[in-house]
Amino acid sequence: MAHPGATGADTAAGATDHDLIARLAFGSMAAQTLRAAVRLGVIELLGDTPRPAADVAADAGAEHQPMARLLRALTGLGLLRETPPGSFSVTPAGTLLHPGRPDSLASFLRMFTEPVIIRAWEHLDDSVRTGEIAFDSVFGTDFFSHLARHPALSSEFNVAMSQATSETATALPHAFDFGRFTAVTDVGGGDGTLLAAVLAAHPGIEGVVLDTVEGLAEAPDTMARGGLEGRCSLVAGDFFHTVPGGSDLYLVKNVLHDWTDDQAVTILRNCREVLPPGGLVLIVEPVLPEAVDTTTDAADGGITYLSDLNMLVNVGGRERTRTEFEEVCRRAGLTLTSITPLAGAAPFALIEAVAA
Repeated sequence: MAHPGATGADTAAGATDHDLIARLAFGSMAAQTLRAAVRLGVIELLGDTPRPAADVAADAGAEHQPMARLLRALTGLGLLRETPPGSFSVTPAGTLLHPGRPDSLASFLRMFTEPVIIRAWEHLDDSVRTGEIAFDSVFGTDFFSHLARHPALSSEFNVAMSQATSETATALPHAFDFGRFTAVTDVGGGDGTLLAAVLAAHPGIEGVVLDTVEGLAEAPDTMARGGLEGRCSLVAGDFFHTVPGGSDLYLVKNVLHDWTDDQAVTILRNCREVLPPGGLVLIVEPVLPEAVDTTTDAADGGITYLSDLNMLVNVGGRERTRTEFEEVCRRAGLTLTSITPLAGAAPFALIEAVAA
């Protein structure tokens, strides 16, 4: 998808500016089409060979004609193929919605089409006018407190975050010199997917995952699957209050963007307070350019900027530029020394910061 700021000349061959607006206007409908496919188990029911729509409908407990229409829509979106007419098979992109795959994005899709997430977006204009978090106004509490009160939703969120981290977990262990450190604490590390990948690739390192009780719920299983229980401690805590000492590397992946600048400074300052001589804080997040560049930002369809707005309406955080990362690091007593794109996991970058 072209970036919203593109002109007709920048869009797909033969497309017009009207086509661009129409595709964007239908974007939420496309997302709900994928949500329906996941909820009905369409990808699992199709399997590895073409199947008639009638058979898929019967197995899903659905009506034939509406199912055929759903399958055609999924075909139009590039997730299925229709060959021969009336029979459908799954494309490589479509297989990512199979919940049984190790690289599945099914829970990720479910979470980001979840009505709880979408309702706050309905008030984006209010958040833009006031700077206030729409989620808090709609639900009467903040996002993470809401998760804590709804265990099923919290579990879905944890799996979604794990799926969103899988690409980074594949790329990061080989993109950074972890071998020069003895212990790494993953601050806000959730179920431990990222740290488990790092520990598996670097057997000489010990690890700690810090998160809330709810965030750590699936972490024991993650470490058990990797046989890492003896090398990784799970610490339930609040990174706004304190960060456990004892590591010489503090990993902060997709945490700062959840929070305001003042809150991000608090998290980084708590890391700084326990950072030993020669220690490092490694932040893994997208880094926005100082000005939007449609020649490069169009590569992800503007998703990073949509993520920025998602932070605005749902949690009050933000995506940041290099200058903004430098400022929150400076305020926390850290000096940002380098930013390196994370190959194989765009748009993420490795942001290194040391004690000032």
